Amino acid sequence: MPKLRWEKSRQVARAYLLSIAVWCGLSLLTAWQYHIFDLQLHISSTLWDMILLAEARGFSFALLTPPIFYLVCRNLAAGKHTVWHVTMYAAGVVPFLLLFGSIRWLLLPPWDSQLQKYVPRTMHSPFDLIISGFADQVTMYIAVVVAAHAYAYFERVRKQEMERYEYQQALAASELQALKMQLHPHFLFNTLHGIATLIDTDGKSAKNMVIKLSSLLRTTLQHSGFDLIPLREELKFASEYLALEKMRFGVRLSVDWSIEPQTQEILVPQLILQPLVENAIRHGIACSREKSFVEVSSRTEDKILELRVRNNIGSARPEGTGVGLRNTEARLRHLYSDEASLSFSVSEDQTATVTVRFPSLGSSQTAAAELHAMEPSKAASDLPSNEPRTAETS
Repeated sequence: MPKLRWEKSRQVARAYLLSIAVWCGLSLLTAWQYHIFDLQLHISSTLWDMILLAEARGFSFALLTPPIFYLVCRNLAAGKHTVWHVTMYAAGVVPFLLLFGSIRWLLLPPWDSQLQKYVPRTMHSPFDLIISGFADQVTMYIAVVVAAHAYAYFERVRKQEMERYEYQQALAASELQALKMQLHPHFLFNTLHGIATLIDTDGKSAKNMVIKLSSLLRTTLQHSGFDLIPLREELKFASEYLALEKMRFGVRLSVDWSIEPQTQEILVPQLILQPLVENAIRHGIACSREKSFVEVSSRTEDKILELRVRNNIGSARPEGTGVGLRNTEARLRHLYSDEASLSFSVSEDQTATVTVRFPSLGSSQTAAAELHAMEPSKAASDLPSNEPRTAETS
């Protein structure tokens, strides 16, 4: 509660300071105009006297401006009829004039234009100040009310834009989360289907696959709250997934890695490689009795990270739903807008290539230092080999 009061007091103080700064700045121009006007009429007034006169007038308006802004914003927020607003503003002229005259009278003695000097307050009452500048004061009142309306509408538009932006951000985040969640059951279903094919023929391998699958799911849950993770983590996940598939297909599957060391620490969308690698398995070795390969590569060019997955295509490709590619493309669009791209091509030698390109985010120097510091055995166990086209066989 005290914190809320302190914040409110700061807002009020900020409003008054801004009002005083604006009005006193404009009053300097008014003082210069007063002085030039007197010189043209051959009236011997000093610039300093005109500054005091204009600043006293401006400071009086400055003290009344924040309350008017507050009342206008409050009336507009109440949503009452226009006639009510006009009536309220018309009725507000009287207290505005009375307050202005009183404040001006207290700040500085009245100025006698004939005597060209300030006279004692007893010679003129605040009402005399109001009568002498009635038109000018009413004009200033109308100007402040109009400015308050402009400010209120501007704040309303700004607030609506902020709410619209936050809504779009929340919508994009929810859609992105939905896309991520869509990958989990799809990946899980395909993996469990592979395990089911081994239960009757190779129970030991099926058991090892279940253990591997649990490790993969644990890794997925560790990063479930993040959209972007280092590429080394994504490569580790893809490596473990391919190790799982190698338990199914044995020597029929070889995996080649061509990973530039400086790309290891670049941030990439979580599970960006897994659906691409899964498609390579499903449309490559899964529908071929011959030896097949999957090649995963990464490189950077002009602050753009390029990930590429290549594989040979089997003769009898299954008809898929296209969830992997559609999902990957949608996630790239949500995260990078038009700065990312996904392309798919099939060469004459029946080799399919999926290429993903998006902005390089993150530090690459850290990754290079860690790779040089790694022990060979640890690097081989944690991450796929960085040597180009090094086949893995079981």
